[in-house]
Amino acid sequence: MGSQAALIEILDREGNVRSLHKIAHWPLSMGRSPDCDLVLPDAHVAGQHALLNWGEEGAELSLLPSLNGGWVGERRLQGGESASLGLGGQFRLGSTELRLRTASQALPAEQLLGHEHQARSWRQHALLPALLLLWIALLWFDQWSAVNPGTPWIDYSSAVLVPLGVLVGWAALWSLVNQLFQRRFPFALHLQRALLALTGLHLLGVVLPVLAYAVSFPRLLVLDAVSFPLGVAGMLWWHASLVWPRAQRWLAVGLAALLLLGLVLTVAKRQQQQYWLGPAYLSSLPPPAFRLASPKPPEALIESLKPLQAQLKKQAGRDNELPSLDGVED
Repeated sequence: MGSQAALIEILDREGNVRSLHKIAHWPLSMGRSPDCDLVLPDAHVAGQHALLNWGEEGAELSLLPSLNGGWVGERRLQGGESASLGLGGQFRLGSTELRLRTASQALPAEQLLGHEHQARSWRQHALLPALLLLWIALLWFDQWSAVNPGTPWIDYSSAVLVPLGVLVGWAALWSLVNQLFQRRFPFALHLQRALLALTGLHLLGVVLPVLAYAVSFPRLLVLDAVSFPLGVAGMLWWHASLVWPRAQRWLAVGLAALLLLGLVLTVAKRQQQQYWLGPAYLSSLPPPAFRLASPKPPEALIESLKPLQAQLKKQAGRDNELPSLDGVED
């Protein structure tokens, strides 16, 4: 066999390196027995489970007799079977994920420490308080626009502190899940992602009605109704991708399916109403200074309502045909 320098990485459930084993010679024996070159503390692995050889075509994994066998990529291997790993090949023995790394593979670029790293960290740390202040300002503005002038400042506290407490609890809960699965507690990162999503949704909820009013196109509120579930689903995926980075695709598929189901149920629930996803009117009007569209005369409104006349007459006729509550016809 060759003298290729290599090592074996033992991975955790999320694909992170848990431990390293330098390969001193080929072939490398793997199993639970102390006689093996690489001892795996896995009850699903046999005493002598597999051999890893290096030949002219690279690394080759050969399985010895065992109950659970192994996997190379998507290929299942039984005892007595062999498969080529190639460069950087990942394989599984029992329930243990392993990866071969050789000296011929290119290493990732070295991460610099110094002023550039410190400046980047400063910018990242400055983003969180800036987002927090912006979100608090948006909550304060919502409360200011909803209460009467002269309202005491104490009435603003619950409108700001309660959502803030919920946000902190939300980020802490996701951080605890991270601690459970990855043994780290990225509270600031989860808080930052939640703030980015909530601030974006909040700003969108303010801008869309103003834009719909400015250009006289109320149907833009449909985007407002759809953007909220999309934003929540995206925020959930963003949080979950920190906890289970290897399952990002399946998380996206699952959340997309739930989102589609929710939209279908919403449309089905509103099939008797005048709109499905968003109202065709503005419940409150911004100041006239925001108006960009040219005003229309009252006659245009009356003309646009004429198609409703036949429908109203038809509905009135149906109502007249219904018996009265006391059983006496009119």
